[in-house]
Amino acid sequence: MFNRLDKIETKFEEITALLSESHVISDQKKYINLAKEHSELLPIVKTYREYKRIVKSIEEDEKIIRESDDLELKEIAKQELEEMQYKKDSTEEQLKYLLLPRDPSDKKNVIMEIRAGTGGDEAGLFAADLYRMYSKYSEKKNWNVEEISVNPGGAGGFKEVVFGVSGKDVYQTLKYESGVHRVQRVPVTEASGRIHTSATTVAVLPEAEELEVNIDTKDLQIDAFRSSGPGGQSVNKTDSAVRITHIPTGIVVTCQDEKSQHKNKAKAMKVLRARLLAKIKSEEEQKIANSRKEQVKSGDRSEKIRTYNYPQSRVTDHRIGLTLYKLDKILEGEIDEIIEQLKIAEKTEKLKTEVLQK
Repeated sequence: MFNRLDKIETKFEEITALLSESHVISDQKKYINLAKEHSELLPIVKTYREYKRIVKSIEEDEKIIRESDDLELKEIAKQELEEMQYKKDSTEEQLKYLLLPRDPSDKKNVIMEIRAGTGGDEAGLFAADLYRMYSKYSEKKNWNVEEISVNPGGAGGFKEVVFGVSGKDVYQTLKYESGVHRVQRVPVTEASGRIHTSATTVAVLPEAEELEVNIDTKDLQIDAFRSSGPGGQSVNKTDSAVRITHIPTGIVVTCQDEKSQHKNKAKAMKVLRARLLAKIKSEEEQKIANSRKEQVKSGDRSEKIRTYNYPQSRVTDHRIGLTLYKLDKILEGEIDEIIEQLKIAEKTEKLKTEVLQK
């Protein structure tokens, strides 16, 4: 591991030097690529340098304990040595994690799809609640949210809402949200006050570049139709809505939010590419499922991952057994605590798997 870290540090220093060279600065494409590589190596190098500083401190403390005649200095060195040993172990674990293979999609923007499941109008209302929660969270993270497609449901909810989220490390953060989100509450329409259980599915798809997914135009059936709307001026009087069917897979994407057919088609193609990439990724992961047990089941849309219980103001993430009694804050977009705990759980499992494979 340390030979590899030495090589990474050397490479980092070489890139740092190159970034100040005039011939690199004048070549924008080369400069951007080197700057990106530099930023990816920086966390590893910083942690490795800290590790080496700790090791040096341990060696100095051990030397004082062995050779010094000053009893007070020896006692200070012993106390510091204990602290440094702990830091050494934790930093070494951190280095192991940083060296684990990264999901190439982690840096990507995402397409999120929220669909009402069982529970009728109540499920649709909860889909709207989740959309608001993710919008609020994205706002806190300074991410950009772009609505792509909305299929309204009854009582002001959604049958389906599709939207894009762009920013720094979006997929790396939101990928854990894929799955079934269950809600337990008394519906507004329920006169007897009985608690109902409804479900909504969330899919988080990494955005795909055109080069990543090869789509043959011959495999597409593109239909234009008139957008539906609430009436009045909002109703589109032209066939601007677009439905794209990918014939080989049967995937259908509809977009009607824009007044321009061209814009709707572009948005629909973006969603189609994301769904196709997710399908390819899912098939690949299925082939190596037995060696991927370290995942916190982040991609299964059919698995119940979380329950939101309104009477108890409780949110439980079933994958890691985490329960928080602050439902109101979570629905306001304060979901960082859940996501951080999921990241820690995945990190722990990955490290365990790495040890077992050795």
